[in-house]
Amino acid sequence: MISTNDVKPGMSLNLPEGLFQVVDYQHVKPGKGKAFVRMKLKNQITGAVIDRTFRAGENVPKAVIDRRDFQYLFRDDMGFTFMDGETYEQIALSEDAVGEAALYIADGMTVRLSMYEDKPIGIELGAAVELEVTHAEPGVKGDRVSGATKPVTLSTGLIVQAPLFVDVGDVLKVDTRTGNYITRVS
Repeated sequence: MISTNDVKPGMSLNLPEGLFQVVDYQHVKPGKGKAFVRMKLKNQITGAVIDRTFRAGENVPKAVIDRRDFQYLFRDDMGFTFMDGETYEQIALSEDAVGEAALYIADGMTVRLSMYEDKPIGIELGAAVELEVTHAEPGVKGDRVSGATKPVTLSTGLIVQAPLFVDVGDVLKVDTRTGNYITRVS
């Protein structure tokens, strides 16, 4: 248990409604009456966001989330398979559980899985990943306007807008939060 006065954004709470992560926290002391805490909570299973108000100093159950590094092995009918680098234990996650992160996960990549009671509840990627270009239209000779871009397809199926000089076989750094091209690595 943890006091609502000690809660901070990013912490996880095990409430009767489910497992929630604190997105926003506001301690309010009105002119009259007792202080209270207003929180915006995100359900870590469904992704739904709710607002809850607690009395200041009220105890709420804190959830302990274990974050471990796993290596992505392969994708098959069961979904995505990851391996723990320390124990060599393999975990299969469905496509729904992986969600949008599937567009940024390449073979052999290390990702961080959030585990609650030894069950995976989410995937954390780095701020940027490096992916190889598998398809790119050639830049047209007269199309050299500064800042011109073209769509390129990466090894995971992700399509990003990249500069005209990018070609098949190049490795690009892509922002995982926005899906935008950052730079060409090689």
